[in-house]
Amino acid sequence: STGYQCIYYSPENTAKAKEVLSNINHLQPLISSHADLLLNSASQHSPDSLKNSLKMLSEKTELFVHAFKDQLVRSALLALYTARPGCPLKKPAVPRNSAEEGGDLQHQDHPSQIKRQDSIPHHSEYDEEEWDRVWANVGKSLNCVIAMVDRLLEKDVSNSKESENDPSAADCKVLHTGGDWYEQLYPLVITLKDCMGEVVTRAKQSMAFVLLQELACGLPQCLMLTLRRDIVFSQALAGLVCGFIIKLHTGLHDQGFLQQLHTVGLLVQYEGLLSTYSEEAGMLEDMAVGISDLQKVMFKVIEAKSEDFLPIITGRREHYVIEVQLPAKMFELLPQEIKEGKLLRMYPVLFNVGINEQQTLAERFGDTTLQENINQENLELLKEYYKLFTEKMPPDCLPHFQEQNDLKGLLENLHQNIQAKKRKNVEIMWLAATICRKLNGVRFTCCKSAKDRTSMSVTLEQCSILRDEHQLHKDFFIRALDCMRR
Repeated sequence: STGYQCIYYSPENTAKAKEVLSNINHLQPLISSHADLLLNSASQHSPDSLKNSLKMLSEKTELFVHAFKDQLVRSALLALYTARPGCPLKKPAVPRNSAEEGGDLQHQDHPSQIKRQDSIPHHSEYDEEEWDRVWANVGKSLNCVIAMVDRLLEKDVSNSKESENDPSAADCKVLHTGGDWYEQLYPLVITLKDCMGEVVTRAKQSMAFVLLQELACGLPQCLMLTLRRDIVFSQALAGLVCGFIIKLHTGLHDQGFLQQLHTVGLLVQYEGLLSTYSEEAGMLEDMAVGISDLQKVMFKVIEAKSEDFLPIITGRREHYVIEVQLPAKMFELLPQEIKEGKLLRMYPVLFNVGINEQQTLAERFGDTTLQENINQENLELLKEYYKLFTEKMPPDCLPHFQEQNDLKGLLENLHQNIQAKKRKNVEIMWLAATICRKLNGVRFTCCKSAKDRTSMSVTLEQCSILRDEHQLHKDFFIRALDCMRR
């Protein structure tokens, strides 16, 4: 039924359902094993072994019966039956003569055919006492086994006394006693196992139903979260593809970068300026997950066969491959490994520092744990990338790596600033950006709308690069910055 609504079960009931299933899985094989030992003792005509086997069987069966005393099993069976659309109306098994009489009555009430449910049944259509009968049958079957064993042992004692008085008749009786014990106990033990199997089947179905309700209730939310994650990922992927293509085009003549690209992979650093207050906290959570999902993306560079250079995306959520097309002349500049289709890995990292007035509120009255955790986790990812680079690349591969201690110092400084938990610590942004540039990475800067905070950060970074790498005189720094911000 499309109108089915999941049933809420409390955490206590869910835990109880797991406990019942655990007891079933533990006790059922033990009871079956002790029942077989009981029959084995009977076939060997061993009174002491028979007593011990019966004792163990009784203890485990009593634990088994006690495990189903909880009202949860009974109510869950009713709920399970109620939730089944279109099931035939089943009634408990009855002797043949009673069934025939019931069949005549049913034929009078429903002369055409056996009635099937066309909708979810009402509670009145379910025999709530049926479970009690099925459950009680286990105890009754055990009592029958106990009574039979007692009877056999009593008979054995009386036979022993008779044998003392009449030794000539003892040998004849012993020949038949072992077989008699087994033959008399066997049908009772089989009945006990059958009753136990019926209880186990119903209990497993009902407890599985309870556990599935928790999943069913959360399914709509899971679908919404999956959709939300896909939306965020699509936007993050679009930015990554643009950044990769631009970096590839500008680095075609840099053999060190190309070697790094296919040997280690590309570092992609995201600079976030979101606050951890109100709706921006949710944006930051989305952004952290979306950027983390970019680890599943790999790039492949192919030669374009037409004038259409649009990237080709293949794969599924678990793994994406982006095929970037290059004109023949540009494709020839690539190393042989990339030409042969080697997949290029991405290493996305995110560092966030809230800098607006809302972050002031978050730091004074709210919580900045989210930002701290994101920065700490991504610092570890950045260290892993640096470690891979130092292991796989020669020290003199890139000009930036002529002084290895410089990068080590920057990483240590970044670590200290993240641990310091200083308010609006923009030093984290500067250090992360510097490390990324030295590692030949791609950088992205973003905030809520990519207007005020992003533009201020990007223009300041541009002027800093002009000053540090292109000899912009300090006297013209402010003028250049003002010019960029107009």
